[in-house]
Amino acid sequence: MAGIETRRACAMNSGNTAGAAEGGSRAATGEGQPALPRIALLGTGGTIAAVASDATQLHDYTVGATTDELLAAVPQLRALAEVGGEQLANVDSRDIDNALLLKIARRVDALLGQPDVDGIVITHGTDTLEETAYFLNLVLKSAKPVVLAGAMRPASALSADGPLNLYNAFLVATCAAAHGKGVLVMMNDRIGAARFVTKAATTVPDAFRAFEQGNLGEVAVGSVHFFTAPLCRHTVDSEFSLAAIGELPHVDILYDHQGAGLHQYRAAISAGARGIVIAGCGNGSLSPAARAGAEEAARHGVAVVRSSRVGQGVVTTSADDALLGTVAANSLNPHKARILLMLALGRSHDAGELQRCFDQY
Repeated sequence: MAGIETRRACAMNSGNTAGAAEGGSRAATGEGQPALPRIALLGTGGTIAAVASDATQLHDYTVGATTDELLAAVPQLRALAEVGGEQLANVDSRDIDNALLLKIARRVDALLGQPDVDGIVITHGTDTLEETAYFLNLVLKSAKPVVLAGAMRPASALSADGPLNLYNAFLVATCAAAHGKGVLVMMNDRIGAARFVTKAATTVPDAFRAFEQGNLGEVAVGSVHFFTAPLCRHTVDSEFSLAAIGELPHVDILYDHQGAGLHQYRAAISAGARGIVIAGCGNGSLSPAARAGAEEAARHGVAVVRSSRVGQGVVTTSADDALLGTVAANSLNPHKARILLMLALGRSHDAGELQRCFDQY
């Protein structure tokens, strides 16, 4: 069987089968062949589920294809796994809010708890895919593979990338070596860690990168290769729990720049923000207005995290952090820093504790 052969190739090429016992290969069928792994496909929408009026139209498309339609478009998936499809949403990922994010996480968590589910593939729009992936990376308590896949071109386009991204996501989800590596992102033949991968270009198929940390692996001609694993805390090692979350706190991202005004900080505080992430200059440095905004936020008990608008590199701790009560975001970009800050605020408002979270996750 093609699916069984691919799965065996994965285990040999990766050189790492840690965590394979959870899920793993199933008992042999009546014919003596190992049963296929069972993978749940969860659809949330995005470009991978979109069509346009013309094969050369790569924008202004309509999201609407269901998981059933995606499965029908890639029948080769049936050779890799027993698949059950479920439509959680069908939206552009820019429309995902905290309520939908929690809905997705709770459903994934419930499915991972079922012994007859060996892994999960989630189709998702690319605009905010990394935010959902990182949130799941922090709150799921399972070593089973969870793989997010999307597309930069709609299904109707010339050289659409969605079908192969989806097929490769299933290859990874059925791979023993994918266990225990946290939530993964499968785009353009590359396997990315939710903690590190980011959308780094607007429209090209090669948009998802992890420039500083690199990819965890790749899919090459139908074979999964893992090269490394993330060291930051995630999934089974995470202190954050979905069961402890009623709703996520309001956290804003404010972009710093020359001539920035204090008004945006006052507006966020007045709107009830419990946290602010500053997309600061360079190494998270703050303009005079941003510094004044951080001071005003501290007086109102609002946590402030210094990230960077640069896009790469570590924001290091500063002597000013102790004076302002601010927290350094480590290598998290502003939108991932927002995800972690929302979760961390559910446990503590102490700046030292928040900094510990950013150091460890």
